[in-house]
Order: sequence, then C-alpha cells, then structure tokens
Amino acid sequence: MISRTRTLILIPILILLLSCQTVMRVVEPTFTANHRKPTIDKPIIPSATLHIAASTTPAITIFPTAKTTSIPSPVKDYTSSPEPIFTPSQIQLDIFEELWQIINDEYLYADFNGLDWNAIYEEYSVLVKDGMSTEEFYLSMDEMISRLGDDHSIYLSPEEAAEDDAQYSGNNNYVGIGVLALAVPERDRAVIILTFPNSPADLAGLKSHDIILTVNGKPVLDEDGFIRDIIRGPEGSELVLTVQTPGEQSRQVEVTRRRIMGAIPVPYQVLSSPEGQRIGYILLVTLGDRTIDEQVESALLIMNEQEQLDGLILDNRQNEGGADDVLISTLSYFTEGTMGFFTSRDQERSLYIEGRDIAGSQKIPLVLLIGIDTVSYGEIMSGVLKDNGRAYLIGETTAGNVETLWGYEFPDGSRAWIAHESFRPYNHPEDDWEANGIMPHQMARTNWDEITINHDLAVTAALSYLDSK
Repeated sequence: MISRTRTLILIPILILLLSCQTVMRVVEPTFTANHRKPTIDKPIIPSATLHIAASTTPAITIFPTAKTTSIPSPVKDYTSSPEPIFTPSQIQLDIFEELWQIINDEYLYADFNGLDWNAIYEEYSVLVKDGMSTEEFYLSMDEMISRLGDDHSIYLSPEEAAEDDAQYSGNNNYVGIGVLALAVPERDRAVIILTFPNSPADLAGLKSHDIILTVNGKPVLDEDGFIRDIIRGPEGSELVLTVQTPGEQSRQVEVTRRRIMGAIPVPYQVLSSPEGQRIGYILLVTLGDRTIDEQVESALLIMNEQEQLDGLILDNRQNEGGADDVLISTLSYFTEGTMGFFTSRDQERSLYIEGRDIAGSQKIPLVLLIGIDTVSYGEIMSGVLKDNGRAYLIGETTAGNVETLWGYEFPDGSRAWIAHESFRPYNHPEDDWEANGIMPHQMARTNWDEITINHDLAVTAALSYLDSK
C-alpha cells in the first residue's frame, strides 16, 4: 500500500512535512534546482535538476506525540505476501501510476506550471512498460517530477529516504572528516559552512568560511563543478587537504577519517558591537534536524548565563529549510500568534506560534541575515519575523521557494515529496514570496568563501543596527 500522510506539527519516521528537501545535504548531494546547497563530506551538485538534501542532507526517529492522518490507497500491497507475485516491472508500473495520480490530484499548481500532465503520463508509461533497472526507475520518477519545474518536488530512492530519516532524527552516521561544505564552481573551490565539534576537521583547526582547494593533490571539484567523492573513505585513512582562510595564504592540513555521528550542530558565539554591546550570533544551516530548536534554546541560555545579551543575530544565509515542527519550535522563542497561512488548491491552514521566552528571547532586538541560499522554511522563518515587525533583515533577496511538500511513502521504501501548499503572510497577504523572495530591509552582499565573521559586511551592518537600538 502506498501511504499518504501529512503531519501538521510533528513528523514521524515514515512521513515528513517539509518545505524543502534537506535529507541529502548532510550525506548526499542536494538536488533542489537553482540552488547550490552544502553537503557533508560528499559531492555536491551546484545547480541540479535530479535528486536531495536534502536536503540534503541530512536522520529520523519517531516522535511519540506525532499526529498523522493516513489515507488508504487502492494500490496493491506488495509486502503482504511471502511469495513474490509481481515482477519488478509490475511494481514499478503501479508506483508510477500512483505517483502520477497523486500529482494529478494534489499538486499545488492545478495547471502543472503549464506542463501537459496527461502527455507526461503517456511518455513515462511507455518507458516503465518497456522495462528498466531499479536505479533507472528511481531516476526516471525523479526526472518526471522535475519536469514540473517547481524547484522543490523530488523523488527519493529507498536509500535516500533512509538517509532523509536519519538526518532529521539527528542521527548522522558516516565516516569522513566532519564538515558541511558547499561547492563554489565559479571559483573552483569548496567552502566549509561548519564543522562538527570534535571531528577530525575541527581538531585540525578547520573553521567556517575556510576554503578547500585540493584533496590528496586533486582539485576538490570535478569538471562538472561537483565536490569529488574523495573526502569520505575508510575509517583511519588519512587525507591531505590544501585549505585557505579568506585573506590568508593557502596551507596543507592532514586529517584522519573517522566515524562522524550525531546531530547537525548550531554554532553560536557572543560578539562585541562597536559600542561594546554583547550581541549573540547563531548560525542556522537547516531546520531539517529535530534537535535544532533544542540547540538554539541551549545557545540562548548559555550566551545569557553570565550577562544578558543586548541583541541577537540569527544567520539564515545558509538555511535550507526543513520540517514544520522544527520551524514552529524555533519561531516560538522569538514571536507568537498567527504568522500566516499555508494554502493549497482548495483549503488553507494557519501557521500559529505559541510563544516561549528563553532568557528574554521574546523581547531581545533581533537581526536576521538572509541571502540567495536562504530557502524554504528558512525563507518563511525570515519572512514572518519581518512581516510582523519582530526582526530587521540584512543581506540579499532570497530566491523564492516557499512551497510546503507532502511526503508519500511507497511499498519499496522510496518516497516522493510533492509541493502541496504555498505560504501567505498574515500582515502583508499581497506579498508573493514564491515569486519575489524575501527582501531585506538593508542590502549587504557577501560570498561565504570570501569572508570571515570578523570581516563580514552583513554581520558588521547587523552590529551597527543593534547599536542604534
């Protein structure tokens, strides 16, 4: 049976409600079109149409209070019989038929973005009936979905779906050096977004914004602009990296691969403004790990422990989005009330936040940094805090990708994420974030691989703004 499930607040192991693909970001390349998203110790596609992260990256366990609604499907259940009754091609055909019908009935855009969806059925029906390998089938289903052109909907193989679940639960488990890196093909390099604490990269002194040029003497990017699959490898094996901190000379660093486990970290620190104020800084790279909100809460408590912060900077410039329960929990530290509405073809539901104050977080002067790599729930988080006047936004206009995906689990373990809703802000419902992105109050253009936090125009602007408050 193919299950269709959505969660309104919490997300179980089988079905997630995401506003972007975050699964592959950590363990595999993300394939969100028109966006280059980072990956952990794995190749990254700079501008892909084939999925997955996603998002990407990313691990999952069952929430005990998760609320789900399952809609039964008439499709045959291939797991119910101990004997293999159907050939692989028949299974593939049934999955294809159901996937096509799901999109036909429930896809956000009733005009399919101008695509002749019936013609797509005829085209791919022939391909599936002609027979294909399992890998070819998964790639074909993802290709079919990508033809919709919404830069969000994707199809995951069983392996990718399992990695999706693993990242969400905060259970990353792989052998590498412990970096979340982004390909920068226009400058033939990869840049570190963050390092995992106590990982080989961290212990070797690698930091956010450091550039990786070569790995064991080979360029870190291949001829297509992907990060080569050479950073991962056998546990205990060694790598020699040529790295560079922006503004400094390149250097060689030796690291030994080992197993990396645990959640995606939330780096934080206390900065000093030009007028000597204590300003907290938190880097949010995803909302696709269910521990993120807890880590933000911990960061707020620790930074306010000795002395109250005078202001806070949330850096969303690399925020790929994630799950709605993480979005809601994180937003609850800074605001409350109805933030807007998720709208589908025929209904809408509100985004309501019940506020929680963590060491003064509801009142603290707040700046959000945004950019072209702020997508999905990263965009919605930034947009609603601007829409209700809670935060001042600095950076660049986001790309505009605020659809919410519903997940559909198939009997072979594969999964489809299909755009089902868009978002309408509460105070300015005329704003079309999908079409126009989120505009900052103040422009500040930055390239992650050309700055450090001490020489970051956006951070400098944020500190100056908070001094004025």
